[in-house]
Amino acid sequence: MQKSVFQLIMCCAMLLSAAVAQAQEPSLLDALGEDETTDYATNAFKSSRVINSQSMEMIHEGTLDFRILHRFGRVSNGYYQFFGLDQANMRLAFDYGITPNLMVGIGRSTSKKELDAFVKYRILWQSTGKRNMPISLLWVSGATMNGLKDPVGNPEVSATFSRRMGYYHELIVGRKFSERFTFQLTPTLVHRNIVANKLVANDQFSLGIGGRFKVTQRMAIVWDYGYVFNRFPANASHNPLSIGVDIETGGHVFQLHFSNALGMNERAYLTDDNGNWAKGEIQFGFNLSRIFQIKKSN
Repeated sequence: MQKSVFQLIMCCAMLLSAAVAQAQEPSLLDALGEDETTDYATNAFKSSRVINSQSMEMIHEGTLDFRILHRFGRVSNGYYQFFGLDQANMRLAFDYGITPNLMVGIGRSTSKKELDAFVKYRILWQSTGKRNMPISLLWVSGATMNGLKDPVGNPEVSATFSRRMGYYHELIVGRKFSERFTFQLTPTLVHRNIVANKLVANDQFSLGIGGRFKVTQRMAIVWDYGYVFNRFPANASHNPLSIGVDIETGGHVFQLHFSNALGMNERAYLTDDNGNWAKGEIQFGFNLSRIFQIKKSN
């Protein structure tokens, strides 16, 4: 595992080094002494989330994003459960852009009747021209609350408010390499106040990988993956992998995807049991995003 961690860290370092090197190349307009404007990278993703994970995109100031995330049962359940379509889990969410670099969101999932909330802040914004910034850098912090009557899994243990809580913090490092291709890395820490037993860590560390490849003007392939470093036991579950297609339809962004993760927030998809892709233990799902302009942006 240490070797895998080292390799991932080296990949991150190489990516950032290449981006910084590109940013240091002299500008032709600078050489000519002409004024430049700053062009910021936009539409790296068509949503503030890739599939499960947060993306390097922000919701515009004064904009409300109403999100419906729907995930069916496992395809491996076969025809009797209509390959999972007879079962369903859902997350409803409202995300709001406060400023160009600050947004907040709340959501509620049917799985574990879980409430969640987060704040997302953009530290750096990829740009060219007068201000040359090779990457976008964002910070996300969130909290979750298990709403089950017995969230601990042991009725003899008191289900206090504190024991229901979980927290996560993540750093998003992303770059839009071209109009077609975007890539990002997301180191993440998830903390749960109570776990199944003493052998399971309260703090779990992971490195997320997400990307987008634009196929047509209104369609793109997206994917995200999370490598959890200190899961115990190591083979108890599989790392979350999701692959999907984004389709733009006017004011909507409609996404179809397959995922081995049932949970749809960071606490859930990084710490809960996930299925095995090779055995068909995956769920078909869709994410629907509807934008409402609540306040005129400056």
